[in-house]
Amino acid sequence: MEVKNFSVWDYVVFAALFVISSGIGVFFAIKERKKATSREFLVGGRQMSFGPVALSLTASFMSAVTVLGTPSEVYRFGASFVLFFIAYAFVVIFTSELFLPVFYRSGITSTYEYLQLRFNKPVRFAATVIYIVQTILYTGVVVYAPALALNQVTGFDLWGSVFATGIVCTFYCTLGGLKAVVWTDAFQMVVMIVGFLTVLIQGSIHAGGFHNVLEQAKNGSRLDIVDFDVDPLRRHTFWTITVGGTFTWLGIYGVNQSTIQRCISCKTEKHAKLALYFNLLGLWIILLCAVFSGLIMYSHFKDCDPWTSGIISAPDQLMPYFVMEIFATMPGLPGLFVACAFSGTLSTVAAGINALATVTFEDIVKSCFPHLSDKLSTWISKGLCLLFGILCTSMAVAAFLLGGVVQATLSIHGMCGGPMLGLFSLGLLFPFVNWKGALGGLLTGITLSFWVAIGAFIYPAPDSKTWPLPLSTDQCVQSNITTTVAPEPNSRPVLADTWFSLSYLYFSAVGCLGCIIAGVIISFITGPQRGKDIHPPLIRPVCNLFCFWSKKYKTLCWCGVQHDSGLEQDYFENGSTWKQGAESVIQYGLRQETLSHVPGYDPKNKSYNNMALEKITHL
Repeated sequence: MEVKNFSVWDYVVFAALFVISSGIGVFFAIKERKKATSREFLVGGRQMSFGPVALSLTASFMSAVTVLGTPSEVYRFGASFVLFFIAYAFVVIFTSELFLPVFYRSGITSTYEYLQLRFNKPVRFAATVIYIVQTILYTGVVVYAPALALNQVTGFDLWGSVFATGIVCTFYCTLGGLKAVVWTDAFQMVVMIVGFLTVLIQGSIHAGGFHNVLEQAKNGSRLDIVDFDVDPLRRHTFWTITVGGTFTWLGIYGVNQSTIQRCISCKTEKHAKLALYFNLLGLWIILLCAVFSGLIMYSHFKDCDPWTSGIISAPDQLMPYFVMEIFATMPGLPGLFVACAFSGTLSTVAAGINALATVTFEDIVKSCFPHLSDKLSTWISKGLCLLFGILCTSMAVAAFLLGGVVQATLSIHGMCGGPMLGLFSLGLLFPFVNWKGALGGLLTGITLSFWVAIGAFIYPAPDSKTWPLPLSTDQCVQSNITTTVAPEPNSRPVLADTWFSLSYLYFSAVGCLGCIIAGVIISFITGPQRGKDIHPPLIRPVCNLFCFWSKKYKTLCWCGVQHDSGLEQDYFENGSTWKQGAESVIQYGLRQETLSHVPGYDPKNKSYNNMALEKITHL
């Protein structure tokens, strides 16, 4: 494969990304040096505005895997990927209206504190350990995979970029805390948009205009977007993307510590919801940019596909190869695209490091040492950021040694996200589920999702379900064409063409539904949880939407939880709020005596805020 090397200007543009990101960390370290508390470091003092948080959320979940992978998916399988805009909408609505209110109003810092309040400490600890392991694995691969793709196409130094990413992320996370992460993400989001726009503009010019791009994409069947085939084995259909995509993204978004941590850092609940909805606009913009980049790339390579012809060795190298071709005579712009890709990497890894530090500090360190001073807590939080930065970078190095297992590791985020979504859903939506059902459901969900995902990795689905749309090599140099030898069908087990061939977008749904069903059954077998023992704000009474005409049916669906009690009315109508700080919440278990009448509710905006909460925390 021909490797086109970077020019000096490309390296200058790329280096500027790292310098500015580090500078933001130094700025916040100096600016916030007098506010040295773990709360300030981990959740920004809970006084963030929705704007930077929205940009940060978008940047964190649009990693380099999105920048490089989505255009490649569109190039090979068509623009049906754009249907993810429906899944993103459902994910944001469910997150803001179902999960966020409970997490925000409870004053927790780690989402897993909720699991102890609702169930018990072993459930919380199990979920924490799963989250830590999967996030370290995922962030490590997110660093390595794009660095490898860029190295093989552009000649960009592999290990230099891997270690630079790990060092810079660890540096500004450790120095500046959540505020540095949020504002750096906002800057990196701008870089991602600019990088995509340069590709879209220059690519359209090369294709003779956007009208030509759409016409050629239509002739190549790339615009056949909606396919209502209900076959769950098909890779991308309307149902796999909208239904499976919603489960997948809700599992790694709606109950993810990285998302919720930034939402609860907002000054009011209204700001937190606005951050999520404005983030939805960001997700749509990045999605459209990636889809149109894939269509332009198809227009460019329609007569000579560099993947099937052997010019490149993997689909994730398509986008870098395309960029190096269209910007061959424009020094600096390939560097801008690489900065765009690494902006996704930096934002994802930084958010992961900060979330890992928060979860470890709140769920493990504070459980063992509940009376730490503010100064010591801050230093421990910084030390955890440094530790997890080193671990994530080391995981990127390990990914090199794993070889083919990298693809399996990339799926771990989704495989663990589904059961985790099921666990939180059991807590919020099913009042009768006890801790045994929650723990049993989590283990069942993990088992099912890993079983189907690992089986799919070992025994890939038949070509008829996953084969890409036609790709031409008519105008390629014939000597470069390689032949792929199909695997022997005789060695495939019975489940290979059914269970293991399930679309990868349903992995999370399998884990989530398996967790919920097992949790409900185990709870009934071992004795349902008594509703009157559960604090009402820990349950979301969604049945009210379906039984609004009948108080009798609503009460029946509450399963004994006293949603209409004086305590509930006092909390929601008169602005009472829980005492804040993990110490108060966990120690007293949200008993009635822990409630305190404080001005935490703004009747004008009908929103909860954190202004009064800080005063309580420091009492």
